[in-house]
Amino acid sequence: MPDRDTTLLAALAAVMGEAHVLTRDADMSAYAADWRRNYPGAPLAVLRPASTEQVSRAVALCAAAGAPVVPQGGNTGLVGGSTPDDSRREIVLSLGRMNAVRRVDPLDNSMTLEAGCTVQVAQQAASQQGRLFPLSLASEGSATIGGVVSTNAGGEQVLRYGNTRDLTLGVEVVLPDGRVLDALTALRKDNTGYDLKHLFIGAEGTLGVVTAATFKLYAAPRKVVTGWVALPDAQAAVALLALLTESVGERVTAFELLGRQALDQVLAHPLAGMRDPLKGGYPWAVLFDVSETSASLDPAQAVEDVLGRSLEDGMALDAALAVSERQAHEFWALREHIPEAQRFDGPSIKHDISVPVSRIPAFIAEAGAALEQLMPGIRIVCFGHVGDGNLHYNQSKPDGMPGAEFRGHEAAVHDVVHDVVARMQGSISAEHGIGRLKQEAFLRHKSPVALDLMSSIKAALDPHHLFNPGRVLPRGRRPSF
Repeated sequence: MPDRDTTLLAALAAVMGEAHVLTRDADMSAYAADWRRNYPGAPLAVLRPASTEQVSRAVALCAAAGAPVVPQGGNTGLVGGSTPDDSRREIVLSLGRMNAVRRVDPLDNSMTLEAGCTVQVAQQAASQQGRLFPLSLASEGSATIGGVVSTNAGGEQVLRYGNTRDLTLGVEVVLPDGRVLDALTALRKDNTGYDLKHLFIGAEGTLGVVTAATFKLYAAPRKVVTGWVALPDAQAAVALLALLTESVGERVTAFELLGRQALDQVLAHPLAGMRDPLKGGYPWAVLFDVSETSASLDPAQAVEDVLGRSLEDGMALDAALAVSERQAHEFWALREHIPEAQRFDGPSIKHDISVPVSRIPAFIAEAGAALEQLMPGIRIVCFGHVGDGNLHYNQSKPDGMPGAEFRGHEAAVHDVVHDVVARMQGSISAEHGIGRLKQEAFLRHKSPVALDLMSSIKAALDPHHLFNPGRVLPRGRRPSF
């Protein structure tokens, strides 16, 4: 190990203790690879600070030594944005020990959480005060607050409450030179210049490391109506969403679309033990939640009326409403097991795209036809948050095709899907981010002016490109002007 690295590691150990500066491969392995194991790395060290002060001092030391820093939360990311490369130069900064709930204020309807606090713990802390923290993810037991802020995570309730950017009131951030930006505020209105928190929300750790954040809280729902509806096509899903929204307004909390291939993979998964809520092998399904916060109101009758009209006019083929909280969880388990079931089914190619809600049916039809022409027999695993236009539009290999051959077509499949998205003025990444996985497509489809502005911001805050280098933007990219 070079002397400069030995000196740096000794200084870091003096800041947070030797036990929290990991350097052995066995100790670092859990931090060195992403959840999908697509980006195995080899860090110089893994740091586990316990406070914002320790993060600040550690980052300042790394900056002085020219050591690249990779901030990491729960390591549940899907685009290779929070794991080290294999250069043995990058230092992983894990925020797992910083997991305190600093404050919950039901009068302000806000809460402040440290970066290592999981989404599930945040939900529980809000619930104990009679409030709702509405961010809901399949990985909420391990996804952490710093990670969801840095990736602007979405989830299942964006339709009603918005994504992480909409929920975040303030942030505490350690900048690449070690200074601390304390913008932890519960204010809803503040017109004193630039709203700096938005620079760091969705920046994937390239501009600073989020050490804490303040979020909005909401009244907890008193009544939730959960429904599963069989549909003939995706157009019917968009029409049903409009009809339901017209009837109950903002009470439509979640509205998820599931294609037949996605549902069949879950039902075939030997470990899931799921069953179809309806009979008949229908092509599409919608899973929705309608929630009400008032104890004196019950949206159930309005929902039943909408479903009755939908069945009468042929918009829906069949429908079931959950009769208990347990049955509602069973409905949602089908949706949440799709990624696991697809992984069990074999290699897959994944997309996390968004288009305007009205164009979802056209996207599904156009992209599906183009992929079938490219690779006859390709299986489309389509599901996602149709209420906000975000689809997880994945592909499984045709029956009988070797996995390696299927993987060999991955770049062409991405091009087909992303080109259709671009024609429909959508986004190639709706909630997972760019990281390393989607950088090439990002550079291809993002406007040159937007890329220049992003590069300018990066150069201003991180002139030596030491924070998450090579993620989102290429290493050392400078604006063209």
